[in-house]
Amino acid sequence: MQIRNIAIIAHVDHGKTTLVDQMLRQAGVFRANQLLTERVLDSNPLERERGITILSKNTAVRWGETKINIVDTPGHADFGGEVERILRMVDGFLLLVDAAEGPMPQTRFVAGKALGLGLKPIVLVNKIDRQDAEPLRVHDEVLELFLELEATPEQFNCPFLYTSSRAGTATFDLQTPGTDLKPLFETILTTIPAPRADPRGPLQMLVSTLDYSSYLGRIAIGRIERGRMHVGDTVAVLPLGAPGPLGDGAYEQARVVKLFGFEGLERVELEEAAAGEIVALAGLAGVEIGKTITAPDHLERLAGIAVEEPTISVDCKVNDSPFSGREGKFVTGRQLRERLFRELERNVALRVEETDDPQTFTVSGRGELHLGVLMETMRREGYEFQVSRPRIIPREGPNGEQLEPYEELMIDCPEGHLGVVMEKLGPRRATLLDMKNPGVGMVRMRFKLPARGLLGYRSEFLTDTRGTGIMHHRFYEYGPWAGPISGRSRGVMVADRQGVVVAYALFNLQERGTMFVKPGDPVYEGMIVGENVRTDDMDVNPSKEKKLTNMRTTASDEMIILEPPRQITLELALEYIEDDELIEVTPSSIRLRKRALGATERRKLARNARAAEES
Repeated sequence: MQIRNIAIIAHVDHGKTTLVDQMLRQAGVFRANQLLTERVLDSNPLERERGITILSKNTAVRWGETKINIVDTPGHADFGGEVERILRMVDGFLLLVDAAEGPMPQTRFVAGKALGLGLKPIVLVNKIDRQDAEPLRVHDEVLELFLELEATPEQFNCPFLYTSSRAGTATFDLQTPGTDLKPLFETILTTIPAPRADPRGPLQMLVSTLDYSSYLGRIAIGRIERGRMHVGDTVAVLPLGAPGPLGDGAYEQARVVKLFGFEGLERVELEEAAAGEIVALAGLAGVEIGKTITAPDHLERLAGIAVEEPTISVDCKVNDSPFSGREGKFVTGRQLRERLFRELERNVALRVEETDDPQTFTVSGRGELHLGVLMETMRREGYEFQVSRPRIIPREGPNGEQLEPYEELMIDCPEGHLGVVMEKLGPRRATLLDMKNPGVGMVRMRFKLPARGLLGYRSEFLTDTRGTGIMHHRFYEYGPWAGPISGRSRGVMVADRQGVVVAYALFNLQERGTMFVKPGDPVYEGMIVGENVRTDDMDVNPSKEKKLTNMRTTASDEMIILEPPRQITLELALEYIEDDELIEVTPSSIRLRKRALGATERRKLARNARAAEES
């Protein structure tokens, strides 16, 4: 049987998952009458809610006598760790580019990784049925991108197809509309090489990703590089390290209990698998991503998986607010520690470190979305904890100078909002790299700015552009320290006592700013209940009730009309809070609070901070 292993790479929302669903349909994996709105591969509830891919997934289709293993990858820069590790399993990739937007930051990032590994590309200019599609311009932009990424002549002369993933069509020529995906399948068979693997040599396989089953335990997924694997075989699991023979080093032995291959959306049990096949195997207790599985009599390690370092970190600590333990199932430091370290087994771009405080852990990741998805998953599992403001991870330069991470920010916004966007990015130390005006009313700008400058900007940007702007960013490089960057421009309203929010109190407070709570919500002293229009914090009483008297006047009995409160999501909270504040995350609510709950204690800390600055 012939095998082809491919990955699908694209920027977020360019149509990868929809295309894979159509490939599965047209290859006859499932019924044609299933709804097209079912995003088959986005099975995680968070993925379905947000409409993005978070975890890379394996599937396979058969076209004639050939089995095509497909890996669907995330398109968001924060989940780049997922992409980097699965590229080691494949021999080629489909680069999907939107026919209107062209190559975006994430396209550049992942395509550079794939071209550097020598993988063969096939370029798909997707969404050609959009009204503003310009497929020929995008064709030229992709070729420019390949030149910038130093593609080899063979990679540069790759085939181009024009596709519509929603309609499930592909064509080589825009003049002749496609009717199905047959041209794409045939291009994959002729362009992507078969795996360069030796089925007769001793067994060798690199673990590229992990899964977990409550029945089978940890499941290792990867491509067999050499040899054959049978159920019941005894194999060696080599520790992480430099590639080459292991010598006298220690290793673990394990037995292959179950062996699975991928067929469509299902995992099918196999008795044996040969080199070049992507398989999942159970029975290896201590297996980790990047470890090599070999025959016990031929201990040769493969090069591990290099994942870029995280750039942002937060402190996760046990919830110690007055409402702690009311809503969560897992609330202790031991349970929080176990869950965070368990996440490391499959999330290779994440780092977790213990601190001097046994109840606090430093969690580092690629960006706010990367950390936000982990926290959202934990709260849905019943965990209760507190999170600090995100901070960047600096590095030391070759001459001892301090370096900080910089991001490449790409913004599409209407021409009318151009001025306010430039004005807001100036104090955030942004440098304009280039600007294009295609003449359709939208302007595209590319900036380079410190990662600190992006914290809290997304919600401000959406407000400034009335929700019409689009922004994407990715890690760019480490550069010199940019200097001080101002934080939030407004203060907050802080509850001064414990109680229940009353409509009468909110009616009087809403003139002073924007509320985060609604009548009936419980509050405690030190909890943030709203945003002040001024720059300083204000202590308020949101549970103040109207005094009942016998006197009646039209002025005192006016109707109470409340504005709806601002909905606090995890991402908004991470962007919003300052250094002296925390987010309280529980399964049913997200609250903002001050680190020091008492008003007197906060004043004392502020006085000490001012005295330290003056000295």
